[in-house]
Amino acid sequence: MERAALLRSRVRQLELRTRRLASDALAGAYRSSFRGSGIEFDEVRPYLAGDDVRTIDWNVTARTGEPHIKRFAEDRQLRLHLVLDASPSMDFGTGELTKREAAAELVGLIAATAAKQRDPVALELFGARLASGELGHVAPGQGGPHVLRLLRAALEARETSDVAQADAVARGPRLGFEHTLEELARVLRRRSLVVLISDFEDLVGESWRPALERLGARHDLVLARVFDPFEEDLPDAGVVRLCDREEGGVHEIDTSSRRVRALWHERARERRERLVAAAAHARGEVLEIDASRPVLEPLLNLFQRRVRQRGGRL
Repeated sequence: MERAALLRSRVRQLELRTRRLASDALAGAYRSSFRGSGIEFDEVRPYLAGDDVRTIDWNVTARTGEPHIKRFAEDRQLRLHLVLDASPSMDFGTGELTKREAAAELVGLIAATAAKQRDPVALELFGARLASGELGHVAPGQGGPHVLRLLRAALEARETSDVAQADAVARGPRLGFEHTLEELARVLRRRSLVVLISDFEDLVGESWRPALERLGARHDLVLARVFDPFEEDLPDAGVVRLCDREEGGVHEIDTSSRRVRALWHERARERRERLVAAAAHARGEVLEIDASRPVLEPLLNLFQRRVRQRGGRL
């Protein structure tokens, strides 16, 4: 009961914060950066006198023996799909916020900004054995109550306890990153903005990259890497004990060693470079979210950079 009350309080705090941060400046940059697909195919109909001959659908014309044209309709609504990492490593944090809380704030900020434009936002979760499908997916929606649902799901998403986890195993396989990407590439028909929010710490191998590239070939793709400064650079703090939330176990590291700190930094750099390379191959962008700093600034910088580089078009 106490945990539920704390969760409700934290959700409400984040909702108020993200609503305040979703300012007119951010909404304007968002609107200019992501304008929707603009034109959507509507129908094929028989040619009428005065129609533009450039719109003739020659395949249908040849099949029916009568001239037909393609019609298109304007569609300015943007569809957003947020894909959030629910794995245990997201609970790490050395500052005011854990990576999970910073990720939830990003979810709320994007959703609150999209709500100003009446753009629907959906949420998918990966990286946890979920005992109930309710936490695995939040259907597309709009408005303040929907932002609250997204925030609650983002904060509550985590691996179940050992007892509940055993039950979850019986219900189905681990909801992994690669599987989630493949499903999105399969089910998303209309061009959408897909934001992948994760620390990308446990993506071993290259098997997930083809799925990422298939998704990026059709949709606008942003990879939001959430990190804690401790994961990039070790402080000189003597021997510290670290708990591995993904694999289990406790490890002791001598942070006073320059060699250890250099190796730690180098491995962090290599992980980031692999992610940047994967994003580039998938025609996506990387958004860097430092959990110890405000989320608003890097998100606003992303929107403004897109306006400069792409003229605000998908």
